[in-house]
Amino acid sequence: MHSWRPALPRLRVRAGASVHFATGEEHKRDFIGNALDGRAPDVPRRKHDRFPLTVPVRFRVGAELEFHDGTLVEVSAGGGLLATPTLPPLGADVVVELTPPGAAAAMTVAARVSYHTPQGTAGLRFVSRDGDGARRLRELVRRLVVE
Repeated sequence: MHSWRPALPRLRVRAGASVHFATGEEHKRDFIGNALDGRAPDVPRRKHDRFPLTVPVRFRVGAELEFHDGTLVEVSAGGGLLATPTLPPLGADVVVELTPPGAAAAMTVAARVSYHTPQGTAGLRFVSRDGDGARRLRELVRRLVVE
């Protein structure tokens, strides 16, 4: 949100906000405009809330040993959105390495590439390999969002 205008009830002025979108997020602006005009299609609700952020990460694809640099631009307990110059292929297994706030060592998260966006990002679905993995992912998201 760029700025906020409080309500002035005696002058019959409603509260309002001024919002600016980052470059490459025109599809979000168009969706909000269509929703306010009543033209938005019904969109199913996500299972996990996504939070915007900018966290530098390293990732490797499949059994490769070479790491690539990228940026996690959205995250939830179920997945994230990875921005990188070289997109991993659809369906590929990816290991994402990131350092959570306050941590001494990097943490690795297993994921699978679910989709590519027109803006050049890859949608990741996190994969929990054990029963406690979902709890650790929720804690990681909480720590990333708080910072």
